[in-house]
Amino acid sequence: MPSSASPATAANAVDDQAAPLEGVRVVSLALNLPGPAALLRCRAMGATCLKLEPPGGDPMALYNRPAYAALHEGVEVRAVDLKSDAGQQQLHAELATTDVLLTSFRPSALDKLRLDWATLHARYPSLSQVAIVGAPGARAEEPGHDLTYLAESGLVTGTDLPPTLYADMGGALLASEAVLKAVLLQSRKAGGVYLEVALNASADWLALPRTWGLTQPAGAVGGAHAGYRVYPCADGRVAVAALEPHFAARLCEAAELASRDMMAPATHEALAAWIAARTRAELDAMARERDVPLLTLAD
Repeated sequence: MPSSASPATAANAVDDQAAPLEGVRVVSLALNLPGPAALLRCRAMGATCLKLEPPGGDPMALYNRPAYAALHEGVEVRAVDLKSDAGQQQLHAELATTDVLLTSFRPSALDKLRLDWATLHARYPSLSQVAIVGAPGARAEEPGHDLTYLAESGLVTGTDLPPTLYADMGGALLASEAVLKAVLLQSRKAGGVYLEVALNASADWLALPRTWGLTQPAGAVGGAHAGYRVYPCADGRVAVAALEPHFAARLCEAAELASRDMMAPATHEALAAWIAARTRAELDAMARERDVPLLTLAD
């Protein structure tokens, strides 16, 4: 039966005018975050989505029920014991009419369940599989989680935890993209394909701006540009994103800065002092009047 759901959001709602996966059936065995998040995006693109969970349920439902409800909005959820003959029969009855199977098991677990790609493809030639793994190829058996993948990609720079689960959510984007790719390839070659999505690869993708130096301390969006920083103000903070020359010029004019070199320490110091003496309301008013991109924060 359909899972309980939180109120629909714009991000989750199906756009009937742009539903590239309309008529496509996706079955998911993937638990926790990346798989369900990918399935939710498939649902938003018009796919018919079924998720088969073990009898004990998805761990996400235990440690964050609201998140679980949001992730499964519009998705049919059934409990199936894939380790039993009855559960296997239920699964294969569904796979017979499925376009894409989404998994997040290690390869050894798929082998035990007789869901490895060679077996699946022989039995269902038109079925595609999108397999979410921690790391690609031979490393797919390694244990890991979002934090370890981010650390490997250089995105854990201190002892504080990252503010969100970047590798998991990035992996969900890549997995939903892979479902689209699988459907497109199916239409071209009239057969199923196997596509692997590695969470550490999603972290590597998100880390590219840092790898290129853009978000390193010496980079323009890493703190070196005075117009692209977070500053304390009189009653909170302000995220300033006056990166382009015309935005930076307007900010400097408002602050009456003598220096307009946004990479110079003197400009940083003068702008920081000017912002520190202004309230959020004053900064918001300046941004509206001068068309400067910034957002004030209460804490």
